[in-house]
Amino acid sequence: MTKNVSAVTFFVDDYDNSINYFTEVLGFTLTEDKTNGEDNRFVLVTPKGGNTSLLLAKAKSDEEKLLVGRQAAGKVFLILNTDDFWRDHKQFTAKGVKFLETPREEVYGIVAIFEDCYGNKWDLIQNA
Repeated sequence: MTKNVSAVTFFVDDYDNSINYFTEVLGFTLTEDKTNGEDNRFVLVTPKGGNTSLLLAKAKSDEEKLLVGRQAAGKVFLILNTDDFWRDHKQFTAKGVKFLETPREEVYGIVAIFEDCYGNKWDLIQNA
């Protein structure tokens, strides 16, 4: 039996701005966008070639709103694997993505931490 995580909930403050960021800046694919009632949508964005999607969830309660940009309490929240670190680093930087460190080579690959449009931290990594 095979199992995998298909989606991770990702709190946002606006669906359309978030879709634009993930598709136009980070190069994800809009996998699904269905309306589930007034101001409620089922939105999935997926890295090209990836198996796990982000389920964009518009924060509504005060508790959810506090999580926008702080889903991992300031630690790296997600790891974005790439087959060409320098290509993606250059493209992201050109599109205004803020890297928090100089890229570094580790035993496991080339990596650098960046912030998404909400302030969540990600690792961009090309495995060794």
